[in-house]
Amino acid sequence: MKKSTEIQSLPIINISDGSEIGKVRSLVVNPEKGSVDFLTVEHEDWQISVRAIPFKKVVGIGEYAVTVEHENAVIDLNEIPIANSLVNKKIRVADTRLMTRKGQMIGEIVEFHVDDESGAIRTLEVKSKSDAYYLDSPHVLTWGKDIVIVKEDAAEYFRETLVEVEVEVEDISTPQEAAATQADGLKVIENRQMELLVGRQTADDIFSLEGELLIPKGAELTRTNIQSVKEAGPSVFVELTMNIR
Repeated sequence: MKKSTEIQSLPIINISDGSEIGKVRSLVVNPEKGSVDFLTVEHEDWQISVRAIPFKKVVGIGEYAVTVEHENAVIDLNEIPIANSLVNKKIRVADTRLMTRKGQMIGEIVEFHVDDESGAIRTLEVKSKSDAYYLDSPHVLTWGKDIVIVKEDAAEYFRETLVEVEVEVEDISTPQEAAATQADGLKVIENRQMELLVGRQTADDIFSLEGELLIPKGAELTRTNIQSVKEAGPSVFVELTMNIR
């Protein structure tokens, strides 16, 4: 699962030629299905029309980028009435109030988690007074623009911790062991990234989002300067991976 804020602003990479075709501007929610059906695309050359990627065209959502097979995954919303209608409904989920079917206000949604394979909204992060809880989406009756309506007993199912029920791990007896297994998997991916980059040279200057020069053109990549780029943010790291030789 991914938080909505983890997806927003990610670079969108075209796998077929390795080019960046824009950044994720927003998540378009389908209130009938309780899912993210489109990702709108921010691109400096597309000022007039709004363009988006159907979630089913997304190959993957990683820590540093959203990937698609080809640039033709991007569509003009003016040509797809259904997609345009969803955008105009402006269902945002986060920053909406949570109310039961009988009119009891039980909190405010501050974030939501999306299944990065299907786009389904899985879990809501809810703030109630001074406490924060998690609520699974099956308790939702209506995804509204300003208010999300849930079943009368939804508050009884508030949880203090996030549990990714979609993940199945064989021979795991406790949540702690499952979390450790996932952490090990992330370490393997990070180590592979390092192995691919260490020793390569930059084909251009790499700057932070604030304009600070992190790695000059022609510099040899080391674990230290790669780590500094990763800490500068996902888009900066993608910029590095696209400018090496």
